[in-house]
Amino acid sequence: MRHFAGFIFFWLSFFPTQGQTVPGPVDPRIYEIASAPSPERLEADIRRLAGFGTRNTLSDTISQTRGIGAARRWIKSEFDRISAECGGCLEVFYQRNLVKGDENTRIKKDTWVVNVVAIQRGQQNPDRYVIMSGDIDSRASSSTDPDTDAPGANDNATGMAGTLEAARILTKYRFPTSIVYAGLSGEEQGLFGGRHMAAVAKEEEWEIIGILNNDMIGNIEGIDGVIDNSTFRVFSEPTPVTDTEQQRRWRRFYGGEVDGVSRQLARYVDRMTDLYMTNLDAIMIYRLDRFGRGGHHRPFNDMGYAGVRIMETHENYNRQHQDIRVEDGIAYGDVIEGVNFDYCAKLTAVNAITLAGLAWAPATPTNVMIGGAVRPSTRLLWDPVEDDQIAGYKIYWRETTSPQWQYARYVDRSITDFTLENIVIDNYLFGVASVGKDGNESVVNFPKTLIPRRRR
Repeated sequence: MRHFAGFIFFWLSFFPTQGQTVPGPVDPRIYEIASAPSPERLEADIRRLAGFGTRNTLSDTISQTRGIGAARRWIKSEFDRISAECGGCLEVFYQRNLVKGDENTRIKKDTWVVNVVAIQRGQQNPDRYVIMSGDIDSRASSSTDPDTDAPGANDNATGMAGTLEAARILTKYRFPTSIVYAGLSGEEQGLFGGRHMAAVAKEEEWEIIGILNNDMIGNIEGIDGVIDNSTFRVFSEPTPVTDTEQQRRWRRFYGGEVDGVSRQLARYVDRMTDLYMTNLDAIMIYRLDRFGRGGHHRPFNDMGYAGVRIMETHENYNRQHQDIRVEDGIAYGDVIEGVNFDYCAKLTAVNAITLAGLAWAPATPTNVMIGGAVRPSTRLLWDPVEDDQIAGYKIYWRETTSPQWQYARYVDRSITDFTLENIVIDNYLFGVASVGKDGNESVVNFPKTLIPRRRR
């Protein structure tokens, strides 16, 4: 049934109005990107990161071979190497933040939390960003133990290696929008690296389309006994915590309880996976993160930015946050033997194609309005997107219980006011995306206001 519904959705998505030329449904370049991640390169990077012994935020910063300092210097050197190969196309730098020590927290003494950031600057929209992040740090059983071996092969050398690999691949292309590749620190002590980067982005007024936080993308053997290399999870919060009381009242009467910016980003990841990946399915989890837990997308969500967590479907808690040991015949510890490099390459590809699609796409339509109460039709109105590469817009709708957009109608770029005849507003949820001449689409924007009567 799902495949049949997907076929209907695909067919309806490109049903043109008379005289329209509709962009192709796929971009051939993204197929190239989907197949580009190398399990061998990922394995080499994961082994190198695990080989630093521990990457605990409180660990050695002086040694050239062990600890968080050696790890972040190596990551920066890899970004520098990638940049050199593309003619200096990356701006590579450290992002430092001094966290004051507090005996009541996981950072007991003053500690520099240092992110490693590489920006591939967009050619037309340099101040618009899509971000992929992986965490640099690791931990043993105690998050404040700086000395015990904590190789963190899966958590989170895989996410960091995936970020480096995405940079290697995408720097071979040019994009109108900037792409940020980030290694964030201090995750295990309280999301300090993400908090600092989100605060900088807010202060510098970055226009962030979304952040893809990769945290554990290499394990296929779950604690539940399931071995699965064909699915992954996308965690997303339903609506921004920064919404006003008026916006919350809007949702009560007009809908949108699961249509915030992060949920739309999650749907975008799902859609790109369906279009360009084989034998891989995104499972959207309607939750900020795992039950009672957190990740580095959360600080961005706290600022109102769209952000999701991408990770394996079946976790193995024996291989997370554990001193390396064997007890009662059970092996504990996050070691290299627990990583499946082919699976890590798949999830790296998901990130790369999502970044590329978003970076090539026009901006999301703004000021989307809706009307149609007690009418046999639904009207949508939005501001035009000023972009020479825009071909048109796609109006999406779905049943109120559907997790993904089911139907769509393409309209030419000259149209920013359209009525869906015989589509009753009560029975569906709606949104609008922009479509580029190359077929790449923006994230869908859910309408947040009613069309004023005077604009009829």
